[in-house]
Amino acid sequence: MSGHSKWATIKHKKAALDAKKGAAFTRLAREVSVAAREGGSGDVNMNFRLRLAVDKARAANMPGENVERAIKKGLGVSDSGARFEEIAYEGYGPGGAAILVKAMTDNRNRTASEVRAAFTRGGGNLGETGSVGWVFDSKAIVTVDDVDEAKAEEVALAAIDAGADDFKVEDGSLEIIGPPASLEAITKIVKAAGLEASNATIGMVPKTTLALDGGSAVQTLRLMDRLEELDDVQQVFTNADFAKEALEEYGAA
Repeated sequence: MSGHSKWATIKHKKAALDAKKGAAFTRLAREVSVAAREGGSGDVNMNFRLRLAVDKARAANMPGENVERAIKKGLGVSDSGARFEEIAYEGYGPGGAAILVKAMTDNRNRTASEVRAAFTRGGGNLGETGSVGWVFDSKAIVTVDDVDEAKAEEVALAAIDAGADDFKVEDGSLEIIGPPASLEAITKIVKAAGLEASNATIGMVPKTTLALDGGSAVQTLRLMDRLEELDDVQQVFTNADFAKEALEEYGAA
């Protein structure tokens, strides 16, 4: 799996998310709002990106009224006047790995200041637009946890037939990668196989990776964690390939 995928998997397995439920709900609501606006519809049957966002919100036990409010806000029905936009920030971690931050914000100045401060405190550097974006390709990413290898390969091969580019099986997890337009087809294949995707999204996959170990790897992992804790940040991606020992150290912290 990519460095970001390994990092995300460990974060998922650490399972200390209840204390951050309020922040998680805020991020999920923004994701629902943007999906509704960008898809031009509040109907999950007509807007696949919205369907995924709503499914994710429900899986996190977000109250139904919060979901409906977020959809209305995205469609401009809300009286609050807040309009969220997607924006990307680019920079480098302590070991020189590329880091791409995806955010949703109603205040660019506030978000830029918070992201810059996180990079600085984490030993990294916020770069100019375009400084690391070229390292990544936009891809559909579907992840399934706790699946045996034979089943994983069966599902992955069906996904390849449906338009996916590649797949990886590691530590009981399956990651399927394809063009953004293949997200719905891949997700349907996973469900048809009786499996549930732990993550199905449009993400950024690195074209090349940079091996990190020791202190720089752990510092980079902590920086990415710090960035993801910001209220406006939705996703963080890296081209770092973390050494197993660094991932274990981070996961045990």
